Amino acid sequence: MRSDVVKKGVAKAPHRSLFKASGLTDEEINKPLIGIVTSQNDIIPGHINLDKIVEAVKKGVLMAGGTPLVFPTIGVCDGIAMGHEGMKYSLVTRELIADSVECMANAHAFDALVFIPNCDKIVPGMVMAALRVNVPSVMVSGGPMLAGKFKGKEVSLSTMFEAVGSVESGLMLESDLAELEEKACPTCGSCSGMFTANSMNCLCEVLGLALPGNGTIPAVYSERIRLAKYAGMAVMNLLEKDIKPRDIVTKDSIKNALTVDMALGCSTNSVLHLTAIANEAKIPMNLDIINEMSAKVPNLCKLAPASDTHIEDLYAAGGIKALMSELNKKNLLNLNCITATGKTVEENIKDAKVLDYSVIKHIEEPYSQTGGIAILKGNLAPDGAVVKRSAVLKEMLTHKGPAKVFDSEEEAIEAILGKKIVKGDVVVIRYEGPKGGPGMREMLSPTSAICGMGLDSCVALITDGRFSGATKGAAIGHVSPEAADGGNIALVQDGDIISIDISNGNLDLLVTDEELAKRKENLKPFEPKVKEGYLSRYARLVSSASSGAVFR
Repeated sequence: MRSDVVKKGVAKAPHRSLFKASGLTDEEINKPLIGIVTSQNDIIPGHINLDKIVEAVKKGVLMAGGTPLVFPTIGVCDGIAMGHEGMKYSLVTRELIADSVECMANAHAFDALVFIPNCDKIVPGMVMAALRVNVPSVMVSGGPMLAGKFKGKEVSLSTMFEAVGSVESGLMLESDLAELEEKACPTCGSCSGMFTANSMNCLCEVLGLALPGNGTIPAVYSERIRLAKYAGMAVMNLLEKDIKPRDIVTKDSIKNALTVDMALGCSTNSVLHLTAIANEAKIPMNLDIINEMSAKVPNLCKLAPASDTHIEDLYAAGGIKALMSELNKKNLLNLNCITATGKTVEENIKDAKVLDYSVIKHIEEPYSQTGGIAILKGNLAPDGAVVKRSAVLKEMLTHKGPAKVFDSEEEAIEAILGKKIVKGDVVVIRYEGPKGGPGMREMLSPTSAICGMGLDSCVALITDGRFSGATKGAAIGHVSPEAADGGNIALVQDGDIISIDISNGNLDLLVTDEELAKRKENLKPFEPKVKEGYLSRYARLVSSASSGAVFR
């Protein structure tokens, strides 16, 4: 066993004495030591229930003959961090989480690991750690929140953010906002739409690192507890068979994840995180593959924010297994990939079927013949930009309009709520990239305000920052190179015409090369916004969004 280095032989008597100080018996010490990584805390609604998941995983490990040992890691609630300086600290935690797990797992020589995340950056951070440490590992999340009910409709957190814009523009009463506030998020769990957390929990299932059901079983269902017990048993099976994360996450399984990503219409953040995950798995991934996959994978699901359908509806329709079985009708998946069950994808989905074709469309009757995410390139984003195509209104798939330029999210929000943005405008928010932010903030507040004010059919937003999975509309993020690296987004001026063609993957600033060269000569060197602490270190180390915003 890997853990023998801390428990076997005369020289390890001091180590055993410390295990005994923690209350472990010789019998427990002699079994495989299984690290249970939890991000439970009292601030994230998707994480307040993780103590129950931990206990269930421990029981599963014990039943299968292991010794479970729990240790924590941090987690940020993106919703609470949204719209202020706190959002600078969201993406950066992904690297902290991966680093901290690496330290704990290797310092204590765990034989295997079970990871218990749920929300936003915690999921990819733990996946990256699993690949880096590369001992048998299983992911099991806390599960999605149930949707709220308001005036006969299902609602979620994205509804709340859009409602702020509606109140500001006089389209909604403050009394209705107060009522919505009470009903939008009715249970614990990751927010109920196909936002970043649920996107990544679903994709963990597709990658093979999590058991079937991980992405969609609601947090408050007892089935989630049973899944956690099975996860504890599964990791012992993987240990016995010596199946490790890098055996599971391969070029083919990442292609499977991208395929399902396209079919689901996941958060644009999934591109950022899958790129970072591929990097940890030592698998080269170019953004061009996104459009290649999108061209051949139909969009089969429209979940919130693209519709009023939520994760619980996807669960009832058969979940990710059912979606994969539908995609398999056109041979769009590699079925030979090994998974956390110890079985192949083919074995996992062989009996799956779609139970509700209003939630998961038939492969022959998709929402669109192309996938839910698109990469745009042009002189405004030579290295690429990302848009959730499935959440863009048809009339905005092509757009040409004058730029309204802002050097921070706060400036943009003030202008939007101050009704300074008009029909046809292209809002440009820059110096919000990984380096420039620093931290690449999500722009849910400005995009939601635009939607809530009824402008999503005529206004686009472009940024070198990123978007929440709850964002909808013509919201184009991850513009690379970012402004802080001297990218052309730094050269845009108010009134410049920007051309957007999502269908053909184009994003262009309609300014001559000569004029851009002139502006570049006069561009002032970037002055870091933060000059101390972790954010300062992060800004110095982080790579471009086009390469996953990983540390160089």
